[in-house]
Parts: sequence; structure tokens; C-alpha cells
Amino acid sequence: MTLTRWQQTDGCDPATCGGTDTLGDQLSQLFQAFGGVFDAPVQWSPPVDLYDSNDKLTIKAELPGLKKEDIGISLEDGVLILSGERGDTQSCQTEPASESVRCRFQRSISLPCKVNAGAIKASYVDGILTVELPKAEEAKPKQIKIECA
Repeated sequence: MTLTRWQQTDGCDPATCGGTDTLGDQLSQLFQAFGGVFDAPVQWSPPVDLYDSNDKLTIKAELPGLKKEDIGISLEDGVLILSGERGDTQSCQTEPASESVRCRFQRSISLPCKVNAGAIKASYVDGILTVELPKAEEAKPKQIKIECA
């Protein structure tokens, strides 16, 4: 990739035409060109662990300080979606003297195999959400018996 300095083509000197020529201003304009993606509110994504056994998948997510009513769980096309609200969602930013983020969150986990959606169980204890997803019969390992000829 080559970095090329931007030059105005209308012959106007940025210092006299009201333009800016500082690196900070140029970066700000660049970020605005991406639709303000870099000015987005602080996002929080809970840490998640996925355990795979012969008969089920188990997902554990750390969601400290939430009530179970604040947590949503859904399954769509082999993707488990955890969502919810943490703290004051109006501000969706960190407090000046605090490192805790108050925001909406959504975490999508692609499942490595098909699951039995009707038998999914979830529990929430001491800030840990545990979701147990029984594997569909076709996803479970099969033992093949060898017969004598």
C-alpha cells in the first residue's frame, strides 16, 4: 500500500481558504468518510467459552452485574446469539472515573454442528450464563461395529 499526501486541485492554499492541513484534521476527515465508524460508542463484548463433548455443546459467558431479565438468547441458522443490556444504555459510554462499560451487547457464536433446538437449556448463576445445547443425532459420533466375514 502506498501512502500519498492529499493535495487540493483547485489551486486554493489550505491556510488561506479555510482548509485544514494538520494530521489530526486529515485523520478526522478520513474517519468521517467511513461513516463515523471510529466515533461509535464504546462497545462491550462478554467473554465466551465453548466446550464440545460427545453429546452436547456447552457455552459459558461471563455477564457480571446483569439480571437474567436483561439477557436474550436465540438460535438462528446454526448461530447462537447472546444479547442484552448492561447498565445505563442511554449513555452507552464509560464514566470518566470508571472502567465499566454501560451498553447494549450482542455476541454471535457459530456452532460447529447441528443441535437439538427443542432441548436447549440455559441457567444464570453468579454472573455466569451457561447454555447447554444437545447435539442432533446426526452430529453425534457413531461407533461402527466390525463384523466377521
